[in-house]
Amino acid sequence: MTTTAPSDVRPDPPESPGDHSLAEFGYRQELHRSLGRYASFAAGFSFISVLTTVFQFFAFGYAFGGPVFFWTWPAVLVGQLAVAACFAELAARYPISGAIYQWSSRLSNLSFGWFAGWIMVIGQIVVVAAAALALQMVLPAIWSGFQLVGGDPSPISADGAANAAVLGVILLVLTTLVNVVDNRVMSVINRVGVTAEIIGAVLIIVLLLTHSERSPGITFHTGEGGTGLFGALMVGSFMAAYVMIGFDSAGEMSEETHNPRRTAPRTILTALGAAGLLGGLIVLGGLLAAPSLTDGHLGVDGLSYVLTSSLGDGVGRALLADVVVAIAVATLAIQTASCRMLFSMARDNQLPFSRRLAKVNPRTGMPSTPALVVGVLAAALLLLNFASPDAFLAIGTTCIVMLYLAYAMVTGPLLVRRLRGQFTADGTDETGAPLFSLGRWGVPVNVLALLYGLLMTVNLAWPRAEVYDPAGGHWYFQWFTVLFLLVTVGLGCLYRWLRAHRGHTAEEEVPLAVPAESS
Repeated sequence: MTTTAPSDVRPDPPESPGDHSLAEFGYRQELHRSLGRYASFAAGFSFISVLTTVFQFFAFGYAFGGPVFFWTWPAVLVGQLAVAACFAELAARYPISGAIYQWSSRLSNLSFGWFAGWIMVIGQIVVVAAAALALQMVLPAIWSGFQLVGGDPSPISADGAANAAVLGVILLVLTTLVNVVDNRVMSVINRVGVTAEIIGAVLIIVLLLTHSERSPGITFHTGEGGTGLFGALMVGSFMAAYVMIGFDSAGEMSEETHNPRRTAPRTILTALGAAGLLGGLIVLGGLLAAPSLTDGHLGVDGLSYVLTSSLGDGVGRALLADVVVAIAVATLAIQTASCRMLFSMARDNQLPFSRRLAKVNPRTGMPSTPALVVGVLAAALLLLNFASPDAFLAIGTTCIVMLYLAYAMVTGPLLVRRLRGQFTADGTDETGAPLFSLGRWGVPVNVLALLYGLLMTVNLAWPRAEVYDPAGGHWYFQWFTVLFLLVTVGLGCLYRWLRAHRGHTAEEEVPLAVPAESS
């Protein structure tokens, strides 16, 4: 008896139209191409994961900006939509795993692209750790038994920070296992989780808005004793910046997606658009439904406090359980994206132990070693939480800066090619339709994307003592992001120098085939 597989998760086909695109770039099809349109959307949406990130950083944004921090959301969304539009064009032309590395290398040169990929993959590993820490914002609020270390669940307390690390390591063990098993299993979990997250987000929005305590005009107020409007917006933007990253992961999964030239560009934009709309309404609903804006709870306990206080323990905890699912799926998706980046760079012999990192299990279609590497390194980062509660914010901000910088290392070379007339709209997707293109809007959108990315990178990395070291005495946390970036670049330079010293020349590296219209 034969059975028909669901349309979104199919048995490995002999070939699909997308399979031929890899030969154009000099690669063999090793990853199993089994993801449909919704699975591709889920890859981008689950990385963004509005429930994970909004619940994780709402308290921080409110504590520094007060209600006015809401307006950082649409500002960041506009900037990131410009970046996503540029990425959508590139996803149509270069449907390859390791998107940031592949795109930057082909738009500039291999050395520049290598550093973009290196910064991106290190940033992704930090994002995995940061996402896993989000469990602390939710699980103890559901049941006190989840507070395994000490008695204070606040993530800014020593007990809460240590417990966050313990919960995070447990989650990483589970996500690493799934990333080793099979990409179809991963896809099913991802799609089910994203569906649950979207349903939960809509329910949260409806319930919060129907339990409003005040009017939307409150969003024009700054917090008591704040740093002024400009300062409030700059620091408050951290939350929105942290939420709206990772939409490029739909491009990361291109080698596993059917019709990637047509599918990936659309799912990059729809994932960010859907997350931007839902997240903005959740933030607004939380501000309107909070029992009080001045009792101090909103700046410490965040949205978990709003749900349990305004909706009652039963409904609030049920919705928080949905947030737990979102956090688990987000951690899984981010780890998957970083695995694909490691695999892509290793396949080009661009990393230590490349042969092992580039090996794909022919049965599962998964690069297992990268999953183990990402899981172990992310777990090691979580150990910083045992040193100080300030590590929570240091880890969260560092990962955003790394990804924003890597994004700029794509939008920058892309703008140069546009200005030189070397980036065209020629070509068709798998259905014969023209490739996604911004047309005459390409240059202004690209300029906005680059300027926005650079300005936000500087804003996020700026070593504000009141943000990164509020208790004082930990200069290394105040400068953590800058130091981490310098160490990352320094290690990259050392590795490149050692390769050259040992006789690895550019000619020995795997060449990057570039289609004629982009060269």
